[in-house]
Amino acid sequence: MGLNVLGLTEETEHVYTALVEHPRCTASELAETCKLSPAGAGRSLSALVKEGLATRTTGRPPRFSATAPDVAVTALIDEQQHRLDEARSLVHQLMATYREAARITHPEMAVELLTERDDISSAVGRLTADARHQLRAFDRPPYVDRPGSRLDHQIERQRHGVAHRVIYDREAVAWPGRMHDDIAPSIRAGEKARVRPELPLKLVISDSQAAIIPFSLAAGGQSAAYLIHQSPMLVALESLFEAEWERAVALPDAGDPAGDNPTRQPGTVPVQPDPDTRSLLALLASGLTDAAIARSQGWSERTTQRRIHRLMSELGASTRFQASLTAARRGWL
Repeated sequence: MGLNVLGLTEETEHVYTALVEHPRCTASELAETCKLSPAGAGRSLSALVKEGLATRTTGRPPRFSATAPDVAVTALIDEQQHRLDEARSLVHQLMATYREAARITHPEMAVELLTERDDISSAVGRLTADARHQLRAFDRPPYVDRPGSRLDHQIERQRHGVAHRVIYDREAVAWPGRMHDDIAPSIRAGEKARVRPELPLKLVISDSQAAIIPFSLAAGGQSAAYLIHQSPMLVALESLFEAEWERAVALPDAGDPAGDNPTRQPGTVPVQPDPDTRSLLALLASGLTDAAIARSQGWSERTTQRRIHRLMSELGASTRFQASLTAARRGWL
């Protein structure tokens, strides 16, 4: 994952990265460095200047310098965040409208209020079983059922061609044993999994037919949930999912501890990272703390810190952001 999630093309991101490393370059110098045509380099530089990621001098020929990444990239992130906030606001407005009803039970209505834990669990099971094309979900605590309790059924549905896309909250990924026992097997079976530092709600969407969300994420809030049928609210939830998906970090297969991992000499960077390294990079990019990564991977905090330090050294990175950017440029994320 690179800066393309913020609207930049791969070519423009490549030029920006080169400009960070080589300030005050001309367009022709950057074209040579990036192995692009002068016209291609010029287009990318114009896009960078327009987005505030680069500045140009007025001399002849003009020279270009990268705007500090922490300033420029943060501005792009803020713009994306504004769009997400608008989507969340729409969901909240729609929720406020339906909270006026004490209980809606007619099947033809857009929303049903479920007030029993067994009813909620059964509804989630029906949504999963009824999906014919894809199932989308936000996964975060608290849980009605034990995490991973539907793993066998999910894998069977994936084998029958039902695509699964799941965004995990970092607390879900950090749940002890969850990565190895549940998430990694799902990914190996075909699930597309990503992680976000924080998700706004729990959510399951079956095709574009129905969805379920909890009434509240507070303690005890899992005893009530909304079952949402085709309606503007369902469309808003789908939009929210896709917006969060674009910003989320891909989770690689955590790998089988008993499997064969590529070996390398100490202090050298592998051509491709082993599964543990891919998983560590994804968790770092998603903003997990050292303690959360340790819980997720089953490592001690000291081991986790040692692995992070070694990885940053191998990548030649002085910060986690720089390590993530370098890894993304190499195609590791």
